[in-house]
Amino acid sequence: LVLLILLAFYWFAVRPYSYRWKPCYGKQEYGICMPGNYDIHGIDISHHQGDINWTKLAESKETRYPIRFIFMKATEGGDFSDKRFQRNFKNARKHGFVRGAYHYFNPRTDAKKQADFFIKSVKLEKGDLPPVLDVEVKGKMPVGELQKKIKIWLDRVEAHYGVKPIIYTTRGFGNGYLSGELLKDYPRWIAHYNVEALRHNGKWHFWQHSEKGVLPGIKKKVDLNVFNGSSKEFQQLLIK
Repeated sequence: LVLLILLAFYWFAVRPYSYRWKPCYGKQEYGICMPGNYDIHGIDISHHQGDINWTKLAESKETRYPIRFIFMKATEGGDFSDKRFQRNFKNARKHGFVRGAYHYFNPRTDAKKQADFFIKSVKLEKGDLPPVLDVEVKGKMPVGELQKKIKIWLDRVEAHYGVKPIIYTTRGFGNGYLSGELLKDYPRWIAHYNVEALRHNGKWHFWQHSEKGVLPGIKKKVDLNVFNGSSKEFQQLLIK
């Protein structure tokens, strides 16, 4: 019985994340072993990272894995604004990063109200990434109802900015609650940490592969991301 318990623990708790202990072979950067075969790297930030020294952060563009894009939390629910968003958003462009903004979705709040709040708060411009909807909880509502509320936000935001929004979620939540026909055509940004490769049921555009990044100019650890495509494909995704 003890042997079976140990085997089960290894299979479900250790084996999926064995990437943590693999040799890095010269791919060490930002305090972690970087995933291979990706040319475009980025981070995402919020007020949790505190004050950022943007001049120092710009040094990350000169590394082996240069940071090219930064997603920033803008809003949450129907009335919460990230207190550092406007400053971060302005500084990201000033220092030559491609910038993006995301909204954290609250399933208990009216979806139209959330969309209008994001639109009021975020002025996207040419060269910015499409708006992002961060969906990580569903509350007690059925999956179908959750997806309909999400679609209300997506449709209203797309109509305003003229570009299809990106859906951010974790791998498990996305596969469990955000699959199906209603949301299948939206670009995906998937969070899945400490694995060698992202295995997602469907096409994806961004992978948040670590929450332990150490970057110049940021005192706290930060999420690291890659874009799944070429430089040309990345440029095609940006707002025109």
